[in-house]
Amino acid sequence: MRKVGYLGPQGTYCEEIVLYLYKNNEAALIPYNGIDAAIRAVALGETDECIVPVENSLEGSVNITLDTIAHDVALYITKEIVLPVRHNLLGKQGCQEVTTIVSHPQALAQCRKTLAILYPQAKLKPVESTAEAARIVAGSDGLYAAIGSLKAAEIYGLAVLAPDIHDHQANSTRFIGLEPQAAACVQGKSKTTFVCQINGERPGSLYNILAEFASREVNLTRIESRPARTGLGMYIFFFDLEGSLAAPNIAEAVSAVKAKCLWYKNFGSYPIVYVI
Repeated sequence: MRKVGYLGPQGTYCEEIVLYLYKNNEAALIPYNGIDAAIRAVALGETDECIVPVENSLEGSVNITLDTIAHDVALYITKEIVLPVRHNLLGKQGCQEVTTIVSHPQALAQCRKTLAILYPQAKLKPVESTAEAARIVAGSDGLYAAIGSLKAAEIYGLAVLAPDIHDHQANSTRFIGLEPQAAACVQGKSKTTFVCQINGERPGSLYNILAEFASREVNLTRIESRPARTGLGMYIFFFDLEGSLAAPNIAEAVSAVKAKCLWYKNFGSYPIVYVI
């Protein structure tokens, strides 16, 4: 049976994704306490695939995901799943006072303004996941609240103290599937992702990279820099391209870019799935 890892525990948004993808019980679903642990499990052969968050529409990229796939493992992105995220403030039944609000750092940031209005004196405490936050609140003295999903509230027996507390309604998170082999026969709406390091000491280096895409009419959907871990001021760049390497213009552009890089790593092409 196929083994699929994800950021746990039970009740995370990651779990919602894997249940959506494998709703017919086609796989053994294995929760991990951290994003990097879920990713490394695939690299070590403990699981066949993992599903982890990579970017949120309000707070940007999930750095631990980017850094781990860039530096620590040799895996391919085989799918992207976009999930509309609705955050709720969860607490024990009859909760009247909240002194501490716990959740994943991204969830706390996505609800920052609303929390400042509802509970301006409450301490914000980051934990590994939204579901872990719900678990902590379920075992607390009643003065804690968590940011999480309605599913997490159901699993841990919590009440919804305030629904839809995210600061903006257009709140969505991108998740990616990671596997040891690249996706085959990518069709329909798709992306291609790679990461590289260029010569930052040479003027116009990034411009020269971008020109390879512009001249071939390849659309970039995201460019992001992260520390290269080789020295202060040294960076690597993540590129997301619209389309698949099966398209000649994309394959030519990527090949030309690779030739100009000091270091290069291709995560392959993959389909995009939208969860409504």
